[in-house]
Amino acid sequence: MRITRLTVFHLDLPLAKPYWLSGGRLKFDRLDSTYLRIDTDEGVTGWGEGCPWGHSYLPAHGPGLRAGIATLAPHLLGLDPRSLDHVNRVMDLQLPGHSYVKSPIDMACWDILGQVAGLPLWQLLGGEAATPVPINSSISTGTPDQMLGLIAEAAAQGYRTHSAKIGGSDPAQDIARIEAISAGLPDGHRVTFDVNRAWTPAIAVEVLNSVRARDWIEQPCQTLDQCAHVARRVANPIMLDECLHEFSDHLAAWSRGACEGVKIKPNRVGGLTRARQIRDFGVSVGWQMHIEDVGGTALADTAALHLAASTPEANRLASWLGHAHLADDPIPGQGARNRDGLATPPSAPGLGVIPDPEALGRPVASYD
Repeated sequence: MRITRLTVFHLDLPLAKPYWLSGGRLKFDRLDSTYLRIDTDEGVTGWGEGCPWGHSYLPAHGPGLRAGIATLAPHLLGLDPRSLDHVNRVMDLQLPGHSYVKSPIDMACWDILGQVAGLPLWQLLGGEAATPVPINSSISTGTPDQMLGLIAEAAAQGYRTHSAKIGGSDPAQDIARIEAISAGLPDGHRVTFDVNRAWTPAIAVEVLNSVRARDWIEQPCQTLDQCAHVARRVANPIMLDECLHEFSDHLAAWSRGACEGVKIKPNRVGGLTRARQIRDFGVSVGWQMHIEDVGGTALADTAALHLAASTPEANRLASWLGHAHLADDPIPGQGARNRDGLATPPSAPGLGVIPDPEALGRPVASYD
């Protein structure tokens, strides 16, 4: 089997409402997503998606993703997409770094492998069943009352785990948010306070040593060094996210005792192949993990949910569905969806999602 064509689609995805994070420092109202279709000489087609969360959240942006695919495409034509490690080695040789570019390519190759094997991705990734995965809401930054109101709305949709966005230069405001939200959660619900790297180490230590709440704190500061400094000085469990870009970063986080858990996002680390490697390492060292993607439609969400569903329950925390924040849905009814706070990956061979090219508009590029 050989890759014969790569076809690229550009999707402009408005959010249903503006989204604030990092203490209100960052605002987003639309996403730039790229769908990729890989065709083979045996008639099997695989799909992938790459969608940075805007261009100010991580070192990634939509036009850069499509430019990277153009760079890699000549080197991918003629490869066997089922040879996942070889495909990744070729991509790393021809384009060092730029992990977010490689994720939709790797995802589409996994989709092809699953279809050829006649197995869903959750099984190829080590799962025993299509396990329903808890999903968490994402609560935009606001006053304590505003954020509790958003949590109540999410609870009405079945969410029982929440990611509350905090952070900024006003310690008193963040202390008030943490204490009010932790105390005001509905019975049986959990919350992670996601700082999105907005605190300096001094503010992080001040805030976390002032609150009674012992909920998860996610990415308190910009760098791994700063987060490790904070982790040694506070009682809250620390979750790392944006400072982890490749396996070596996760190894460094573990060796320094910088966290009790991590977020694994295929688009950030280079695709399902790299994400699986990191997931397996996390299981071996006892981390708890949120496995979800950076952003995008139900296509990207479903790929991440396959990996989450194949993760041991003791190590698996809730996942987030980026498509829940979109105003448009290019693959209606397909993939992993919120069903009373749970999402279940498909059991069809491969990814289990088949986009309609006619609904995606004209391709922006094709390589053969």
